[in-house]
Amino acid sequence: MGSLGPFEILAILLVVLLLFGAKRIPEIARGLGKGIREFKDATNEIKQELTVEPPRRPQIPASPPASTQPSQPVAGVVEPPSPAPEPPHDTQA
Repeated sequence: MGSLGPFEILAILLVVLLLFGAKRIPEIARGLGKGIREFKDATNEIKQELTVEPPRRPQIPASPPASTQPSQPVAGVVEPPSPAPEPPHDTQA
């Protein structure tokens, strides 16, 4: 079984022309083109839905060098409370 030769292609085109007529063939071709385009669009949409992008992590700024002390406390770090001042001693009694 081989491929279609020029005579077979011409015979198929002649049969299509006789069955559908010259006015109807462009309408059929237009409808076929729209169907193919919708199929390609749907295929591309499905490909985009299936392609999962990894979640992006927020950019965390680099920590300061160990030799410098931060001027303000770092969020999440709790400083111990300062001791309460002692009451003044009464030396007059």
